[in-house]
Amino acid sequence: MLSTPTTRTPLHTREITFSGYAREDGLWDIEAHLKDTKAYPFTTGGVTWAPGDAVHDMWLRLTLNSEFIIQAIEVSMDKHPHPECPQVIPPMDALIGARLGKGWRKVIDLHLGGLKGCTHLRELLANIGTAAYQSIPGALLDKDENKPPLYLGQCKAWDFNGTAVMRHFPKFYKWKSE
Repeated sequence: MLSTPTTRTPLHTREITFSGYAREDGLWDIEAHLKDTKAYPFTTGGVTWAPGDAVHDMWLRLTLNSEFIIQAIEVSMDKHPHPECPQVIPPMDALIGARLGKGWRKVIDLHLGGLKGCTHLRELLANIGTAAYQSIPGALLDKDENKPPLYLGQCKAWDFNGTAVMRHFPKFYKWKSE
């Protein structure tokens, strides 16, 4: 936990959660929730929000197959500051058939960038892949035992030249792709 130099009240709080679920039909639901609150009265879109009221309260569900291909998408905006906000929900269907993985952020930008989408939903989409990779059992392990898991080489702890790889995946220690 960070040290707090003085007693203070946050002016703005953003809560983001991700959850992954196995479905009975063999698919996977990855859900994201974003909630913004302010500590002071906030007026936008012709509405004044009381301190602590949700200005944004948005939900996103991607249904994926085991190859991380989007089968369905569902979006709900329980709270939003402008009447125009829900207009971005129908274009989200353009992601059906896309795959979470390398290039995912480019796919989001292509289909939902700028005026085509919502900054808050793009934020959820940009990070939902991590929840998917944490949720789908065995998904990170390539079926080819001669290839390292996808997460190796993607952060300091999983450096191919590092001690974590040496301990847990010695066959890929100091691995070089061909």
